[in-house]
Amino acid sequence: MLDYDYPLYRPPSEGKSLIFQVTLGCSFNKCSYCDMYRTKEYQERPWDEIKMEIDLASKHMPGTSRIFLADGDALNLSTERMLQILDYIQDKFPNLERISCYAMPKNILEKSTEDLKKLYGAGLTMFYIGIETGSDIILKKITKGATSQTIIKACQKAKDSGYTISCMVILGLGGKNYSKQHIEDTAKILSVTSPHYVGALTLHLDKGIREEFLTKFKEPFLAIDDSDALDELESLVSKMEPKTPVIFRANHGSNAYPIGGTFPQEKQQMLEKITYLREHPELCRPVGFRAF
Repeated sequence: MLDYDYPLYRPPSEGKSLIFQVTLGCSFNKCSYCDMYRTKEYQERPWDEIKMEIDLASKHMPGTSRIFLADGDALNLSTERMLQILDYIQDKFPNLERISCYAMPKNILEKSTEDLKKLYGAGLTMFYIGIETGSDIILKKITKGATSQTIIKACQKAKDSGYTISCMVILGLGGKNYSKQHIEDTAKILSVTSPHYVGALTLHLDKGIREEFLTKFKEPFLAIDDSDALDELESLVSKMEPKTPVIFRANHGSNAYPIGGTFPQEKQQMLEKITYLREHPELCRPVGFRAF
């Protein structure tokens, strides 16, 4: 129905959401592990095009309850344009429960607290934030454009403004050499920020991005195997001590072993599940059945 500019991405939890591409691509687009928007030049779509698509979708799907604003950088729009979009969406979809988008730490920090609260009041209530790792060394090696402290500040600023935040981390991002530091620092940052949701993925380097990743890493990168990934997952769950309840999921298609639970009450059950999976390697998801 809508004329999407592909490739089009959204978080797994937004699988049933209506998607509006209010921007195309990513304004940063330098993260060495990510090739999601490398085929696109960042653009902010004209209001007339966005309005037309909202009008079209509202006629065909008036009962829509969830909307995701794509591409990877919707929050990079000016607060005025975002409010224009949000207000119009609210007017056209009376059964709306949630509007969400990806949010880079940089974009959250560049919005004033007042602006974030205005956007929240207009219906944008959830951010998906890529933490990836808590290690400043690895963040620099993957050209993330953020530090552990800016990530912490952004997450806290979003939460203080009322937002639900879902944060992603990537197992194996530091390879074998930085595995311990990657997990220890990531557990620290997740404990401090205590996101409402945490999703753990496993690093997969497509051919189009692999050379860039290895070049920017600036030293030999030894990829972890499935057993190492399970060790990282166990260590991450063991070391996480969030201040508030966190729904944790490692069931993304990239993972060899899916687990999930809620901190703190299900932490021990998750660790027991990991022990069981280690004892039953036949339960490992075959590579051919993984979705990257």
